[in-house]
Amino acid sequence: MKRPVLAAWCLAILLPAVAASAGPVSVTFSGSRTVSKQWPLTELDSQLPADWSGFQFLVLEFRASSPQRFELEVRTSKQVISKRIQPMAGAWVRAAIPLKYYSAAPSGGYDLASLSNKPAASYFINIGSGGWGPLNEVVSLGVTMRDPLNAPTLEIRSVKLAKDSPGDEVLEPKVLVDEFGQWISADWPGKAKNLDDLKAAWAEEDQSLGKSPVPNRDEYGGFLSTSAKATGFFRVEKIDGRWWFIDPAGHYFFSDGANGIGTVSATRTAGRESIFTALPPANLIADPAGLAPTTGPSFAGSASFYTWNLTRRYAGPEWRKQWAALTVRRMADWGVNTFYGDPDLIAATPRQPYVITVRAWQTGQSYLGMPDVYADDFAQRVDEAAARACEPHKDDPYLIGYFLGNEPSWPGRESQLADLILEGASSATKTELKNWLFNHGDTAATRNQFALRTFEKYLTIIIAAEKRHDPNHLNLGIRFGSSPPAGVISLAKMFDVYSHNIYQPAPDPARLAHFYELTGRPILIGEFHVGVPGRGMAPGLVQAASQAERANIYSNYVENAAANPNVIGAHWFTWVDEPNTGRNDGENYNIGMVDVTDRPYPELLAAMKLSHSRLLDVRMGKIAPATRRNGAEAQ
Repeated sequence: MKRPVLAAWCLAILLPAVAASAGPVSVTFSGSRTVSKQWPLTELDSQLPADWSGFQFLVLEFRASSPQRFELEVRTSKQVISKRIQPMAGAWVRAAIPLKYYSAAPSGGYDLASLSNKPAASYFINIGSGGWGPLNEVVSLGVTMRDPLNAPTLEIRSVKLAKDSPGDEVLEPKVLVDEFGQWISADWPGKAKNLDDLKAAWAEEDQSLGKSPVPNRDEYGGFLSTSAKATGFFRVEKIDGRWWFIDPAGHYFFSDGANGIGTVSATRTAGRESIFTALPPANLIADPAGLAPTTGPSFAGSASFYTWNLTRRYAGPEWRKQWAALTVRRMADWGVNTFYGDPDLIAATPRQPYVITVRAWQTGQSYLGMPDVYADDFAQRVDEAAARACEPHKDDPYLIGYFLGNEPSWPGRESQLADLILEGASSATKTELKNWLFNHGDTAATRNQFALRTFEKYLTIIIAAEKRHDPNHLNLGIRFGSSPPAGVISLAKMFDVYSHNIYQPAPDPARLAHFYELTGRPILIGEFHVGVPGRGMAPGLVQAASQAERANIYSNYVENAAANPNVIGAHWFTWVDEPNTGRNDGENYNIGMVDVTDRPYPELLAAMKLSHSRLLDVRMGKIAPATRRNGAEAQ
């Protein structure tokens, strides 16, 4: 029974690749919340070997009718290993997928996104879950889609194994994106056909701003009808069983924030210039917030269509100031009262409250986001970083506080963390770990203890430095992601506020209660979003079926967060849609308050304004939070 497989394996060793020749296969995802399809290797090609361990790449040619994500599954005799693929809708592509994503756990990256998201020229893959294991007994290849919308199809016309990558490539059609950064093959209400369309829409929005702003707000976005002790800076206080931010004027404040408010939304263009109708000019000025990975939106093989559209909207060298002025008007009109440290917005008038994320202490040797804490110069480097980041803002009443990191990837991976330290280059942390394991034994428990001990030392050093250089503003902690162990969360007692990124249709009350029980600190939801697959973009981490449903889920989320007495804010990720051809790590989510042409989503905007006008009454228990979904009240 094993001879044909062995013969095929021997043949594969002699050839650079084993090609599929059995013809195309396809699946339509419809009729169920979860749809799966498996193809035995013999159905894909009788020459495909069961032992993939001698190959480096799984090379597919496929076409998906929708950008909705699917799981690409490799079934072995012992397990099913899956990785999440987000395709380019409507295009035949070649994807050379590294098999190491299936055979070994990821180990690079300083946070969850950089650990799991891997960019490619013709698709995007997330490798953070789905398991890992040996690929020497493969029996089939499969796909699974959860909650398929509008019966999307997937066609696979070629399956190969290769030792060397043939490269990722868009095969046909070649041109996918128009001059405004929009997906050519998709259509939707309001899609810009020409520049005159955009200018008319921009002018209409400009004239509408300020006519019906969210009421009962002071200059900081706090609730004007409330009163507490004013200190001139933001602080937190528990009043009548509810936690609040208190703004500098002494009014209760719930932080309705938006991440990523800036002028750049860059995508990689090098090597795939042919998929764009036109590329933005190379002389556009850099994003001063440093949100772009280098010195400008058209640089080192990347470009920002969003920036190009902003320069079309705002003419002249001062266009950034014009953008900032309109953005603060938008925030006041929409009820968004917190942004993330963009210098142009900090300088704009009227002003808006902001937060700053400081990551400078993660430089140098790092293991899954854990720096070399025991290095002799670590405390000095942290102090210098805190001085640079905090001292320029220490007297600014509009600064709420500092995030000290985002989604560290090591919690829950403590054993892998220890392996990476032990296998890595010489460092003070490596020496400390070896001594710890020698004295306490090398077990899962002692590895966990070392990780917690090291994390506590890390937090002690950076919190002290932050407070030393800015005693006036809040420590908003680390924006944790996923589900860290209880011991990790408990250390957040050291912060003024516990922050966690929660991607759900609404924050789970039991989960929030768990956080509060462990920390006793007020909770800030650092990230949430919902998106719709379409316009060339994937839905993000929470999916809606339509823009109307997306708007209703927003209301459901924000109002239920506000109704929880321990939650003091919720920040949407992100301000502008990610590029449909992927940001630097490949993500291409429809999660913007505004689209690539700088126009707000009308359904989302209406829901935001309604919920923000209801927020104080919801928080005080005078009215029930929204439960809207699918265009109606949820049952």
